[in-house]
Amino acid sequence: MAIRINIQPTQDCLVGQSHWWGFPDLPVNVKWPENKEGELLTFICQVRLEEIAALDSEGLLPHEGMIWFFADMDYFLGDDEAQCHGMGEWEPGAYKVIYVKVTDHLCTHEYYWEDGQVAVLEAERMRFDPSESEEEFGFKLLGMPAMTEGYENENEGLVSLLQLDEEERWMMRFFDSGTINIMMPREALQKRNFDECTLVLHSS
Repeated sequence: MAIRINIQPTQDCLVGQSHWWGFPDLPVNVKWPENKEGELLTFICQVRLEEIAALDSEGLLPHEGMIWFFADMDYFLGDDEAQCHGMGEWEPGAYKVIYVKVTDHLCTHEYYWEDGQVAVLEAERMRFDPSESEEEFGFKLLGMPAMTEGYENENEGLVSLLQLDEEERWMMRFFDSGTINIMMPREALQKRNFDECTLVLHSS
């Protein structure tokens, strides 16, 4: 079953909790992933997996620990000087999924511009609810991509770990009416081989 993600602004401290944007709280021995140019990938979100356990009826994801999602997507957040990855499957290194089972010792990785301004969007709270459809649009965990036309064969045997939709509040657009899906073969997901993820940008 797909899990809908509801994202809401908050003034609460979200350190160590599930949250969208902001700074990632990574294990002390894990670095913030970089692209091939040595620039930090955009931190998308982190999810405390016990929060979604009751909604993951198939047990596709682990039900303990934390998972983090990163992608080279500053261009789609309004930075015209950032690298623009096109439609279809992105090259390895343009995205990263990290999972750890034990989250006792996390370190907040902060990132600022030279003038001292925070270099990320403000962290927002995530709430998880059952999705009405496996192919629902919007932000979600699991299920299948909302846009499948022309990709049926490519998506066969894959699970969408995370789907991103467009959002005007962040000026986030994917070539107009597009979505990003970070996908993974079901067999690799069962083995927790998160290095086998692929990122695909669909657009109408």
